[in-house]
Amino acid sequence: MQWLDRWILLLLAPMALWILISGLDDLFITVVFFATRRGGGFRWPSPEELDTCPERRIAILVPVWHEQAVIGQMLDRNLAALRYHNYDVFVGVYPNDEPTVQAVAEAAARYPRVHLAMGTRDGPTSKGDNLNSVFACLQRFEETHNCRFEVIMTHDAEDLIHPDSLRMINWLSRKYAMVQVPVLALPTKIREFTHGLYCDEFGEYQQKDIPVRQWLGGFLPSNGVGAGFERNALEHLASTRGGRIFDPECLTEDYENGFCLHALGYPQIFVPLRFAPEGLMATREYFPRRWHAAVRQRSRWVAGIALQGWERHGWRAPWKQIYWFWRDRKGLVGCLLSPFANLVLLYGTAGWLAAGCDPHAWSLGRATPHWLTACCSITLAISLVQIAIRIWLSSRVYGWCFALAAPLRLPWGNLVNFTATLKAAGQFLRAHWERRSLAWIKTDHVYLAAGSAAPGQLKLGELLVRMREISHGELEDALCACPADTRIGEYLVRKRGLACERLYKALSIQTGIPLGLPDDLQLSRAATRTLPAEVARRWKVLPYRLTAGQLHVLSSNIPCQEMVRELAGSVKFEIRFRLIYPDEFEALADIFLPPGTEPSAVAPAGPLRVEVAH
Repeated sequence: MQWLDRWILLLLAPMALWILISGLDDLFITVVFFATRRGGGFRWPSPEELDTCPERRIAILVPVWHEQAVIGQMLDRNLAALRYHNYDVFVGVYPNDEPTVQAVAEAAARYPRVHLAMGTRDGPTSKGDNLNSVFACLQRFEETHNCRFEVIMTHDAEDLIHPDSLRMINWLSRKYAMVQVPVLALPTKIREFTHGLYCDEFGEYQQKDIPVRQWLGGFLPSNGVGAGFERNALEHLASTRGGRIFDPECLTEDYENGFCLHALGYPQIFVPLRFAPEGLMATREYFPRRWHAAVRQRSRWVAGIALQGWERHGWRAPWKQIYWFWRDRKGLVGCLLSPFANLVLLYGTAGWLAAGCDPHAWSLGRATPHWLTACCSITLAISLVQIAIRIWLSSRVYGWCFALAAPLRLPWGNLVNFTATLKAAGQFLRAHWERRSLAWIKTDHVYLAAGSAAPGQLKLGELLVRMREISHGELEDALCACPADTRIGEYLVRKRGLACERLYKALSIQTGIPLGLPDDLQLSRAATRTLPAEVARRWKVLPYRLTAGQLHVLSSNIPCQEMVRELAGSVKFEIRFRLIYPDEFEALADIFLPPGTEPSAVAPAGPLRVEVAH
């Protein structure tokens, strides 16, 4: 194998030097992080300050393409949970995406603050172009309603928005032109290595890299979601590029806006993660959970941030920003080298073990110069430190059990990033050869299941206290007296006189499931018969509408995993839940379901009007 050793030595020197330089760069960020983490300078407003701060009018822009499976759930859950009042949501759709248009139109019919923003061209174009179309619809809305939105936010169709994020952006937007709320991946099982990469990387990036970047005076790249922009700053930026608030040619319009706003002199701020009893204030979402989807998304990031950023701005920036250009673009080389470095490490370790752990008998070890051995040793030590830091930071968000698997996910991550970088380079070069713009590389999205708890979500009793339905003392007394086999909500209604309507309002806010019979309720007899009557009565669900592959059901129960699993096994449609009161369900079940073994509850207090669609 001496010929292989010679080839490895030829490649090892430049590869080791590059990795060492990159490692020292990462170590510098780590050192600054530990030196500044106790005194970052961010002052958290008190709940009273957030409550009393006048609410600026906020517009949330949501660009969508083929998102009919998730956009309704996203709007249902977030609109029920947000603790803010003065906002509207504009959802950008394309004329040739009829299923998504229908899903957004249904949501707009349910919520007056949701507006369908129809683009003028068929899609997909680019995310930036979609957002510009949404902004144009927003301007027409302002003209019609004689109003003005002071803050513009961006979110995606898979986002789980923190209930207080709009209040925090409202508080900070008076001083800062761009406010970025942290973005974190939702937790998944350890075996999901691809999604685990996002958990590790975003956990480290949002806790360490971005705060250090801000402390050192670097420009803050917007994350694309959870970002609030001061309207006047966006319009100033738009005036520099033909009236467009986002660059339609850029694949990472969020990163571009972050840099351009900083270059225009506008202040930016990142809201740091705070580990408090009420949970983390962050936008949560599921990132790609499969290999191909992750490569597709990361290739867009590489093409937009590293390649388009280099093409557009070169290295023309104030000297402090050139360093951040270097950090954002060094992955072009590092991602291509990482898999080869892993293979060299495996080969060298195998050779050392085969030589009986004797450096003198190990041919590659004997041929390696001392300076190169020292270089590799330093690099290995830095890597071990960085791995330990990643494990610790990941554990703060996802727990030690998940975080300890981070070293196992690193080689997989190197392979994903290597493939994504190659793909991005190929797409970039091909687009230049064909003299066309890079296309929007769309990521498929999934959403948190209905009824499942979000990370940091308040417990029902805590939510009722916050809603001032019960006091802390009443909650503590109820928790002590509540039997083990009884739910706290049921106990509070039966024994403590809590109004059923208030309990269900809290359950709707907690789970994000819309509450109450739809205003345009039309029960399709064909839909009501899609589930076996026994299953429908056992779980207290009543199907009422079939649209675009979705089965809409009314239920007086909060969906649990067992319930969702059994219902999904009975039909081939995606199930969308709507919460109604028990008496309403029983009245409808007596009409549309065959008699069951369970006794009916009392009739509803008022008349129940139901239109039947045959």
